[in-house]
Amino acid sequence: MKILMAFESIEGQTRKISEFAAQHLRAQLHSVEMFNTQDKLAPQTLDGFDKVVLAAPVHERRHPQSFEVFVSTSKVALAPLQTLLISVSLKAAFPECRPEAQEYLTEMKMRTGFTPDMEMLVAGAVRPGSYGYFKTQVVRNVLLADQEIELVDGEREFTDWAELGAGLDALANLTAKP
Repeated sequence: MKILMAFESIEGQTRKISEFAAQHLRAQLHSVEMFNTQDKLAPQTLDGFDKVVLAAPVHERRHPQSFEVFVSTSKVALAPLQTLLISVSLKAAFPECRPEAQEYLTEMKMRTGFTPDMEMLVAGAVRPGSYGYFKTQVVRNVLLADQEIELVDGEREFTDWAELGAGLDALANLTAKP
């Protein structure tokens, strides 16, 4: 099976998630091609792909504009393919915040006019050591409000790799659309 892994990453965690996804699917003997939606000069066709994994982070309540443009302009070509949309956010890390994380995904689907076959809310990471003062305050007081987290070497990864692998397995096992 040939799978396109279309992603966009801002701070690096979604790239890490996308690379994990590609490696996981390749271990199941699937052919996986990576495509960074930020690369506006790279030609990308969906011809020949059986399935597509779309992954993007949420920053300031929305996914990157170039990722949404890719999804929106590709929705006709995506329609006959089996798709998994992975929305990466810190809000997905905490059960009480998951409804808000789902809102980000719902709003993106409304903006792009595309509804995937499967979707996952995947928790990202926080790296306050690489942030400036303002961004650190936003992360601490808005994104992680009331959450006590322990940092290891200045960062904390919340991604549940086993859950992500299970979602990828579910996509790989979907039968073809009629």
